[in-house]
Amino acid sequence: MEATHWSLGVTGALLTLLLGLGLSLQLGWRRDQARWPHHALFFAVCAGTALTALLAWRAGGRGWALLPALALLLSMPATKPGRAGHWRLALLGAAAFVLGGVLIR
Repeated sequence: MEATHWSLGVTGALLTLLLGLGLSLQLGWRRDQARWPHHALFFAVCAGTALTALLAWRAGGRGWALLPALALLLSMPATKPGRAGHWRLALLGAAAFVLGGVLIR
């Protein structure tokens, strides 16, 4: 289960960076420079969440616990950036990731 915890930690760190960068975009601090890193981090967090769920499942853990977070993350492109629905869904996805990380152990 060590690989699962390592993957969970790396994905959690990437999610923290994603939220911080998203906040800077939401507040208008870095409009022109930060869009592509935000999208790259989003892809990495989605892939990391899926990988962590798979690793936990293969190790006999509760990999299903991260599936709600993955579903919320994958629904993010349906919202408009800069609108309240976008950042609310991002925070809900982060909360689901934290809860999934607690339950996965």
